[in-house]
Parts: sequence; C-alpha cells; structure tokens
Amino acid sequence: MLLLKNGTFINRQTPDFIRKDVLVEEGINGRIIIGPAPDQTAGSRSIDCSGKYITKSFACGHHHAYSALARGMGAPKKEPASFNEILQYVWWTLDKALDADIIRSCAMVTAIACAKNGVTFVIDHHASPFAVEGSLQIIAEAFDAAGVGLLPCYEISDRDGTDIAAKGLNETAAFLSGHQGLVGLHASFTVGDDTLKRAVRLAEQTGSGIHVHVAEARSDQEHCLKNYGKRVIERFAGAGVLQFPKTILAHCLHLDDHERALVAGSPAWVVENMESNLNNSVGLFDAQGLGDRIMLGTDGMHSDMLQSAKSAFLAGKNSDAPGFEETCRRFRNVHRYLDENHFDGDGDNNLVVLDYDPPTPFGSDNFFGHFLFGIESRHVEHVISQGKVIVENRKIVTVDETEIMKEARCQAGRLWKRMES
Repeated sequence: MLLLKNGTFINRQTPDFIRKDVLVEEGINGRIIIGPAPDQTAGSRSIDCSGKYITKSFACGHHHAYSALARGMGAPKKEPASFNEILQYVWWTLDKALDADIIRSCAMVTAIACAKNGVTFVIDHHASPFAVEGSLQIIAEAFDAAGVGLLPCYEISDRDGTDIAAKGLNETAAFLSGHQGLVGLHASFTVGDDTLKRAVRLAEQTGSGIHVHVAEARSDQEHCLKNYGKRVIERFAGAGVLQFPKTILAHCLHLDDHERALVAGSPAWVVENMESNLNNSVGLFDAQGLGDRIMLGTDGMHSDMLQSAKSAFLAGKNSDAPGFEETCRRFRNVHRYLDENHFDGDGDNNLVVLDYDPPTPFGSDNFFGHFLFGIESRHVEHVISQGKVIVENRKIVTVDETEIMKEARCQAGRLWKRMES
C-alpha cells in the first residue's frame, strides 16, 4: 500500500477539495481510501505531499505511438499539397519503414512521455504494414514495462493490398485472444467493403469495437460518395460499425446533420484531436449534434493531455466554443469510456501529485479556470499507475530513460534512412 500524506485530494468529478491523506491500493483496478484510519496504514510506504494536490491521473483517447521518432526528420520527397499527400509522403512513407526494433523504441519513448506528463492510460492506433505480425505485442510489452495502461489496435487498411489487410485482421485476432484491445481500421477511403465486413465481424466475435478515422478531411467524404453512393457515417452505420459501445470515431470533422444524428443516436464514441486538425489544416472540430460521448486525444502529436485540453478550448472558440467545464468533461471522458466498457487499468488507484503553487486562490469554486490557465505538465511531480509509483520527483522509475533515449536515437537514424529508400 502507498500513503500520500498531507496533500489535498481533488475529486475529478465534482471537483471537491478534500484535505486528507490518501491510501492507495496496488492492483490493476485497485481502490483508494480518503482519510484512512491509522490501523489501515500500517506498513505502508508514504510520500509527503504537503502543499501538493492529488487527483486522478490522465488518459489519452487517441494516440499514434508509431510516430514518436518522426520529430526532426527531413522534409518529404514532395511538399504535400493536400491532406491525402501528407498521408502519402509523410505518414505512409514512415509506417512502411517500421520494423520490430523501431516499433519497440517508438512505444517505449511514447510510454515514458505519457508517464512523465501524468498520462497513465493510452488508447493507441498502430500501423506498420511491412511489420504487422507481433507488432501489438511489442507495443503492449513496452507500455507494461513503463507502467502505463494500454488499449491498442492495429490499423487495418487495403491501401497496401488485401494480403496486408488480411495480416492486420490476423494480428488483431491473435492479440485480442489474450489481451484487451480494439479492431482498428484506417479510414473509409482506404478500406473496401470486404475488409470492412470482416473487421466488423471480428469485433462482434471478440466483443470489441472499431477504432477508425472518420471524415478527417473532405476527401474522405468525396471518396465515399463517389465509390459507395453514401456518406462515411452512413456507410459505417450500414456496416455495423456504430453498433458497438466500444467503437471510437476519430476526428468526425466533415459530417452533415444526418450523420451527426446517427452518431448521437448510437453508443459509439467520438475523439477530438484539435491540434492535429490545425496542423493538417483540415478544419476545426465541432461537437454540435454529436451527443455527449466526446473525449480528447493527441493523434500522435505529443503525449501531453493537459496541452490537448487547452488547445481544444482555445481553438474551439472558433467552432463549437466549449466552456471551461465542458472542456474538462471531454478531457476526463476517456475514463468514462474505459469504465463503461469495463476495460482494465484505469482504476481509482491511478493518480498524479501536482506541485502547483498558484499566485491566486485555488479551490473547487474556480478549479476549471486553474485547469485551463494554470495547471501544466511541468507541475506533475509524482505519478501512480495501478497503485505503483512510476514517476517520482519528475523522473520515471520503472525503466532506464537514458538508455531508452540513446537506443531511440539510433533507431530514429535507421528509420529515416529506410524512409529515404
């Protein structure tokens, strides 16, 4: 057991401030005790949290760990003139160059970054078309070593041929036979009817759901109308994608009112990735008509969910204008998604200790203002995942970060050379 002493606990749902010790139980879905009795704390390790704030750790609703070694790489062979060309000349060039060693480094780097930013659970969307087999296991082992919870999927797509799509389906089935995960698809415009049908059938057979990009750019809708005579959400709804409460629809930018009503009337979830949308100049997320099952992700841009929340709030002023409380609700909705769908690893015993010393009064009555304009990842001092300390005094303690970063730089060099060829 772990005892967090002399701190102030902030309830993530109210948010009430409770100035009592917190006893943390170890285990995949362990509990916490606020204000434990002295006899309950016997033998516990304690951390002094005087002047600090303790609250639920963070979670990411949509990540791409495989992009972790892209930082600083050279310009693509052709300057992209559209979103589809960004995919073709950057990300599809990168994912084709991945191998097992590079995937492992990407996963380790991402897991460490998440942990140090207070993120203890990640929903990841992976693609490596020429290194499909075993890729999800590699990622899962890396996140487990760092102590970060994971809900992964493999991005099944026909863009590299039906044989590779079949490998993606087989990799997914093999992984789901022993782990929690989702059935991943890239997007409507790279997935044919047969692959879509097989993916939905696999989700039904495994009690899972679909994790897919939806109408991230207008070109996705244009392709769907031209080739299938319907819009993306209409196509997915007809195929059964929206039937699963575990389904995650990423982006959902270019939807009409009918599509929004279909999403809102289903049990599926939507994940907003505002910074990625801005970076790719594809538009701004607008939650109007989509219901309340909306959570936040990073889309592989970084691993800092506090930054994603701030970006969603600020850029959202030009679209659906979410208020302070609504932005925080979306930020915390990943926990709701995980809890309602009975996924393991995001229990109450996932916590952050914030070394936040504000220059103004801070309490439950003005928490949301401090959440958006004060609290940052630099304030994350300790991180507890499943009852275990994984970050202490801002340093990860589960793995050797120095050696992992050294290896990552080596693998980044290999990746960049492979991309050139």
